[in-house]
Amino acid sequence: MSKEIIIREYYLEKVKPYINLELIKVFTGQRRIGKSYLMKIIYKYLLSKDKGANFIYIDKEQYEFDFIRDYHGLINYIDTQYKNNKQNYLFVDEIQEIQHFEKALRHLQNRSNIDIYCTGSNAQMLSGDLATTLTGRYIKIDVNPLSYKEFLQFHNLPSGQDAVLKFIKWGGLPFIKNLQKDDNVIFDYLGNIISTIIYKDILYRYRIRNVDFFDTLLTFVAANTGNLITAKKISEYLKSQKTDISVKVVLNYLEYLQNAFLLNKIKRIDINSKKYFEVNNKYFFTDWGLRNALLGLNRFSVPDVLENIVFSHLKQLGYNVNIGVLKNQEIDFIAYKGGNTVYFQVAYLIPDNKVKEREFGNLLKINDNYNKYVVSMDTVIISDYKGIEHLDLLGFLEKTEF
Repeated sequence: MSKEIIIREYYLEKVKPYINLELIKVFTGQRRIGKSYLMKIIYKYLLSKDKGANFIYIDKEQYEFDFIRDYHGLINYIDTQYKNNKQNYLFVDEIQEIQHFEKALRHLQNRSNIDIYCTGSNAQMLSGDLATTLTGRYIKIDVNPLSYKEFLQFHNLPSGQDAVLKFIKWGGLPFIKNLQKDDNVIFDYLGNIISTIIYKDILYRYRIRNVDFFDTLLTFVAANTGNLITAKKISEYLKSQKTDISVKVVLNYLEYLQNAFLLNKIKRIDINSKKYFEVNNKYFFTDWGLRNALLGLNRFSVPDVLENIVFSHLKQLGYNVNIGVLKNQEIDFIAYKGGNTVYFQVAYLIPDNKVKEREFGNLLKINDNYNKYVVSMDTVIISDYKGIEHLDLLGFLEKTEF
């Protein structure tokens, strides 16, 4: 854990207020998103503050910790490493692999000189077990892919259109910084990550054997990123591909993909009534680089992934995001944070007045005074259009608040 690392300041600052408080710090997110990396950052920070502390690190993806299978084994191992006369810091990576881990955490938390940090890659297991057993005793921190600013830092790139295109194509998994900067090498790596997530966090966990179906389902969702999707539509598509899967099964499998943090489901909301629609959601990948690798280099297209990039950046900044519906028209994103609301339309390019009037016109029909933006790949910015601001993607990604 002594290897030199790049500090992800955003997450370190989120953790600092809770250090040495009686709250378990839980990092959640997709595999290879950087949760283990963040624990190393926190370890390095804590070591700089207290070199005499005792650090206990358990990585359930390493064979040497395979013997820890349940909460009894976890407690017994920690007891062999624990120091009564020192401040102890416990790190457990992929804690969902330990049966009834929440019982061990509750037991350990009663000790006055231990501060606990853990990671998990399954939303259902972590939210259910933590919520029922450790209510009020933990703080959950969602880990996202690298932001554009972090991407520049990790890859040692100057900001500009070339960096933006790499960001769009490769996504934001931190380990890519260690790879040869070749699209084929990077896509091979991302493809292996998808396989690992599907096998470990879905097929194995839920005892699913139909691997071909999952490949088809994921490919369909990836090819329809940014489009409205229903389980019925997916089921009908699969039947056309000679795969007969019921709507209920499709819904279950989509939920498993969300539980593994691979997909995010975005609901539609009526802008006037504030009521949610029960059907026709959009699905975006947590890391759009995985989506690109799933379809392959030959099918990579900037317009197809642009909405995913915008959604991911808003999520990274802490906004809650919905799709807006205004009568029969769609507003690409409504973002909420701290009592503030912001509207976004996303277009690949705005080449003429017809497209300009459509993209800006939809936002003009919203009768409130909240900020409204159109985001596109154009490098020539349209001046303020009746109070609506135009941002190129680079300018959008460089903003930290709207």
